[in-house]
Amino acid sequence: MRTAYDFSPLSRSSIGFDHIFDLLENAARVPAGEAWPPYNIEKAGQDQYRITMAVAGFSPQELNLTTEPNLLIVSGRMPADEGVQYLHRGIPASSFERRFELADYVQVQSARLENGLLTIELVREIPEEMKPRRIEVQAAKALGTGEPAPRRVEHRKEAA
Repeated sequence: MRTAYDFSPLSRSSIGFDHIFDLLENAARVPAGEAWPPYNIEKAGQDQYRITMAVAGFSPQELNLTTEPNLLIVSGRMPADEGVQYLHRGIPASSFERRFELADYVQVQSARLENGLLTIELVREIPEEMKPRRIEVQAAKALGTGEPAPRRVEHRKEAA
């Protein structure tokens, strides 16, 4: 399925951004009816995020969290109700799978299920070698002296 947007002009003039175009394509493919289970995404701090999903009726054993590079997959498999006859079934008991694209260096820190809410804590941990660092600028040294090179000042003689 193609989206209404054509990213090929951008692809011709940018290098290394194909991952972003893939994200936009995937976001357009998600069917509009896929709204269960409902969830919130919060920014909990400078490099901290939280996903809260309403998974009423699921136990921790029926939930599965899997991480792949730049992807978090949350799925739930509820066992079939054998021998139960429902007169009305308003609580969804179907299986689900939700995929969340993660930015570079975002990792799952923890997950907990409490009162029907699955809370997933995420943190962005940038490696030290990738963090910005200050480079000290040193003055040039005169050859062989260990002293800073003398500054040359030009002087013009004025005609009298």
